[in-house]
Amino acid sequence: MKIDTMRRIDHLAGVPLCWLVSGFLHLWQRFRPEPKTEPRRVLLIELSEMGSTIIADPAMQKLKRELDAELHFVIFAKNAPSLYLLDTVPRQNIFTIREDSLLHLANDTLAFLRWSRKTGIDSVIDLELFSRFTALLTGLCGARNRVGFHAFHNEGLYRGEMLTHRVAYNPHQHIAKNFIALVNALLGKREERPYSKTIIGDDEIRLRKVSISASQQSILREKVQQCAPAWQPAEQRLVLINPNASELLPQRRWMPERYVTLMQMILEEFPDVLILITGAPVEQLEAEGLRHQVGDDRCINFAGQLKLAELPVLYSIATLMVTNDSGPGHFSAITDLSTFVLFGPETPALYGSLGNSTPIYAALACSPCVSAANHRKTPCSDNVCLQAIQPQRVFKILRPVLDEK
Repeated sequence: MKIDTMRRIDHLAGVPLCWLVSGFLHLWQRFRPEPKTEPRRVLLIELSEMGSTIIADPAMQKLKRELDAELHFVIFAKNAPSLYLLDTVPRQNIFTIREDSLLHLANDTLAFLRWSRKTGIDSVIDLELFSRFTALLTGLCGARNRVGFHAFHNEGLYRGEMLTHRVAYNPHQHIAKNFIALVNALLGKREERPYSKTIIGDDEIRLRKVSISASQQSILREKVQQCAPAWQPAEQRLVLINPNASELLPQRRWMPERYVTLMQMILEEFPDVLILITGAPVEQLEAEGLRHQVGDDRCINFAGQLKLAELPVLYSIATLMVTNDSGPGHFSAITDLSTFVLFGPETPALYGSLGNSTPIYAALACSPCVSAANHRKTPCSDNVCLQAIQPQRVFKILRPVLDEK
């Protein structure tokens, strides 16, 4: 389904359903009070953002470290491979929901409610920012401990009264720290209003690095050479360009012609560089158009050549990557790759990569224009925030990395 269709369903059906389920849970708790339960089987909900599964990893590691909890996860089916990159959650504990049609969404939701009870989920953490659908999954999954963000007196989307641990979302700190705050609420020994009155240091959101073998790198180099037979790994460095962004927020895309100019500047200045334009299989045609405009044999259309699980291996043999604010900017954080991320309608202060990343941000007066309060939907159709970033500026910022031999 289209993103706007899902938003409309979330509003039209979500509001009355959240009200009804809230009333049911209130009555149930009043007449059938349940004793407090120590968290043992913890379910995390994050459906729509692949990058968030990486950002949430420090929070999941804290759950494992301090509770020795058995982790479970529910996510949209198309985004599930992002969980495999670090394998923090056992694959048999991941439940996927298809969102390609209303019928699939409904069927999988009912199947999830059966699965969560059969699995014995005792605690659930809703990582989403005010999604009514995930609020319903949280309220109906059967868990006694239900943790999530609550608007309190702030402006925010109505999502009922289904939480046992209501956490105050902080729009002034990185989302990774907000995720840690959810975990701290579950770990807390006393009730708070609001949760979570804790200090979260930068050391708590350090991200693990993935281990990549020499044989994996060798196989990946062979795949590159299949698309670029003339590439000489010992003499030519790889520069990755990811010009796409998810449909969730197309305003995050830097203009294609800017990418063309940037790639031409890199190739002209550094004859030992081979550029790979990366992307999903559906983005091959767009990538081919960019390659054609660049007009250089050292610019290769590499879109659709790898599975998501292979991306960290590619990142481990590359010199740098330039990307829109999207999943790859977070996937590269589990490697040491120098990554340059173009930000526009969102801010790196809240959603910056946790890895070796440099944000490039114009910081207009209207930025960021998406937030938890507006369901990450902006009225803007003219992303001046990205138009203000010129290729010359990007090249100047990344050049020091290429100057290092």
